[in-house]
Amino acid sequence: MKALRFERKAAKYAMAAVAGRLRAGSGASVGPLSLRDVDEPELPGDDWVRLQPRLAGICGSDLATIDGHSSRYFEPIVSFPFTPGHEVVGDLDDGSRAVLIPVLSCVTRGISPVCPACEAGRTNHCGRIAFGHLEPGLQSGYCESTGGGWSASMVAHSSQLLAVPEAMSDEAAVMVEPTACAVHAARRVGSYGALGTVAVIGTGTLGLLTIAALRHPTSGATVGQIVATGKYPHQKSLATSLGADRVVSPSELGRVVRSLTGAWVLGDGAGHGPATGSDGQLTDGVDLVIDCVGTEASLTQALQVVAPGGEVLVVGMPGHTSLDLTTLWHRETAIRGCYAYTRSDFEAALSVVTDADLGRLVSATYPLARYTEAIEHAASAGPRGAVKVAFDLRNSSRSSKDRS
Repeated sequence: MKALRFERKAAKYAMAAVAGRLRAGSGASVGPLSLRDVDEPELPGDDWVRLQPRLAGICGSDLATIDGHSSRYFEPIVSFPFTPGHEVVGDLDDGSRAVLIPVLSCVTRGISPVCPACEAGRTNHCGRIAFGHLEPGLQSGYCESTGGGWSASMVAHSSQLLAVPEAMSDEAAVMVEPTACAVHAARRVGSYGALGTVAVIGTGTLGLLTIAALRHPTSGATVGQIVATGKYPHQKSLATSLGADRVVSPSELGRVVRSLTGAWVLGDGAGHGPATGSDGQLTDGVDLVIDCVGTEASLTQALQVVAPGGEVLVVGMPGHTSLDLTTLWHRETAIRGCYAYTRSDFEAALSVVTDADLGRLVSATYPLARYTEAIEHAASAGPRGAVKVAFDLRNSSRSSKDRS
């Protein structure tokens, strides 16, 4: 079968890192990712089935890996060679469709007794992702044993499958996995109680989905006003349609938060970088900032506009950063990571995707044979007016669909 495989090749990974710094997504052309003819992965046990991907999304963590930007933290929890792709809707042998829940927890790994986190249903906190009868893997799509969605066939444990309603399109279904991540974040927000103004930094795929999840009843979040940042017109328009009350450019956020909270300003912005424009450090701010970008600039901005005693919630996988954490001490603020999801988050995501019509965010699809083009498109989605780019495996001879 055809599959995109990521090999352990240090020299090619270094070449990808250089190319990726020059132009986002170009690591696909020179790095250790290639289209190969490979054998289907073997079924690891009786509770495993074959899943034939129909659509498989390209996400930020995939792009970071391909462009050589991923953290060395992941080395012991990834097995090579692996087939990427964890945003997957596919066909089962009985003819039904399913969305993949990619977490490889104790149950999927045949570990008994399961760890306390898995016992409590918090499979996203499972710490045994390098053990059991599977090769190490953060999740499906980074594990040699399971394969991944960027292929004609992969394997999944029965606990990793969520049935797709008959009326749901493949485009909507492929958005369930990233929406589950957003639901997980929105539920965390719901645990804080009623909030006045929340700032969402970034309106790429994850930022847009987080806004939709915050406004959906399944999250339990009570947010008076959502102020989001967006760089491009289509992002600003979509953010507004999904529930943001105000969408501003990144350089405007500091001034807008100052106006909303009546904050005073310390300094003139010198040394604070471009994040707050002409503003310096605010004396007050919003109680919660949700950072859906995870760069040094976005995290610095988040710390500048969060109120004393407030929290910055980092959704998704941040990059390598260098931060001045003085405000973390002086203003007693907090930075909290928000990783992945549980099965309950996936079940709620079905409703969010349907009610907010999130299938419309799939901007372009490509066959595997055009993977370098697809990855470069995904890496430059914002400037090109796109949101989600995916591989289409429903017909290997299908030409790309591009609505961007």
